[in-house]
Amino acid sequence: MTYSPRLRRRANFFVFLAMLSVVAGSVLLGGDIERRALVAASQVALLRPTGSAQWISLEPLAEMIGDGEMCEWQPASATQSLATALLQERDAPGGNAGRSSDSAIQVDLSQRKPVRMIRDPYAAYSSVAVDPTNNEVVLTDENLFNILVYNRTDNTPPAAKMTEPKRVIGGLKTKIEFQCGLYIDPQNGDIYAVNNDTVDTLVIFSRQAKGDVPPDREVETPHGTFGIAVDEEHHEILLTVQHDSAVVTYRKTAKGGESPIRLLQGDHTLLADPHGMALDAKNDVIFVTNHGSVHQVRPGDVPREGTMGRGFGKSNWPLGWNDAVPGSGKNLPPSITVYLRNARGDTAPLRVIQGPKTQMNWPTGIAFDPRRNELFVANDMADSILVFDASASGDVRPIRVLKGHKSRIKNPTGVYIDAQHDELWVANFGNHSATVYKPTASGDTPPLRVIRSGPEDQPALSIGNPHPVGYDSKREHILVPN
Repeated sequence: MTYSPRLRRRANFFVFLAMLSVVAGSVLLGGDIERRALVAASQVALLRPTGSAQWISLEPLAEMIGDGEMCEWQPASATQSLATALLQERDAPGGNAGRSSDSAIQVDLSQRKPVRMIRDPYAAYSSVAVDPTNNEVVLTDENLFNILVYNRTDNTPPAAKMTEPKRVIGGLKTKIEFQCGLYIDPQNGDIYAVNNDTVDTLVIFSRQAKGDVPPDREVETPHGTFGIAVDEEHHEILLTVQHDSAVVTYRKTAKGGESPIRLLQGDHTLLADPHGMALDAKNDVIFVTNHGSVHQVRPGDVPREGTMGRGFGKSNWPLGWNDAVPGSGKNLPPSITVYLRNARGDTAPLRVIQGPKTQMNWPTGIAFDPRRNELFVANDMADSILVFDASASGDVRPIRVLKGHKSRIKNPTGVYIDAQHDELWVANFGNHSATVYKPTASGDTPPLRVIRSGPEDQPALSIGNPHPVGYDSKREHILVPN
């Protein structure tokens, strides 16, 4: 039988209506899953860009059936770990882990010794301060997490392995980790030590503290504090905040979770990965060294209160990574920025020392000499100490540069002026040493004294907070990001 095209079109139309009815019926009579899908689809269709994250839908995970694609969750207490399974696979005949029975002896990984270890067994000095009243020098150790106290006049003989400290503060109770800033109270010898990377706590010890002892006082700080300056006249502690490009100020007697009393942060400040800080008490200004890495935070005024973590609800807390503007990161030339001590908010610096003539390359520690009105900068990556006129501005050359093989300066990160004894101290992170000079020293001048924490010929590995390593198979190199 032959049908006309018109009849065929009518038949197709009725078939389409029947199929549409079946689909509609399944939607209307189906379970909650179909209705939820329709509701979710309708909600998504009404969404509009808001500039921030939006909740699109909440969908249950598919049931795990047999050997499906999903991996079955195993608790941490499971008897067989991935590392154990890999070891069994390696050691089993034929290298097949599947052949190992459940009764195979489990390897206690905690008892296994490494084939070899890359580790520096000696202290790596990161900052230095002198207690002239007690004729002592204090050094922080960023490698083994200690505070070391020596006699100021100690001088390690060339043939000696090291100079033993007279006191050591270190251990879990001390909360000492990755310490970068250091201050000695001139009245009582208290030690103020800044934790940079993990503990987020300023720890204060009495002069006689020794061993694994808790701090006499603690102050919760933003993450990534580095440099410290203390204004004895106004009873204030000022700290640089490296990652958030800020300066926070606390009462000198602050403790626990007390909030900062001032915050300096914002685009106009030109703070960019700030590290060291020095105070000119007479002129009431601070000097800050900046490595140059910076990003913008969300528009608007700096908030009065923190919004997350230990800063939640605290006043004068820096805007952190959660307020960063994506894509705004940049690297500026290294600099020294100068502010009034009591500057707050998004305040521009009074002056900026910056440019190729300055020779700055990772300027870290900084010290101010009021007698000569000079700034001493530990220039980490250039293995040098740069000296500037404290009133300098712009792209200016240093007054003096202390650098060279005889000077023994290697990756300096800490610097201190002992005005009472007219000495310049340098903490060299790159060669296990603290070196002493006349403040007027320049060029390749040998130190007056040297304190070493390790043998003369022992290289310093400069490992600081290493992250997951990489391996260059072409060159057979282990790559360690710090």
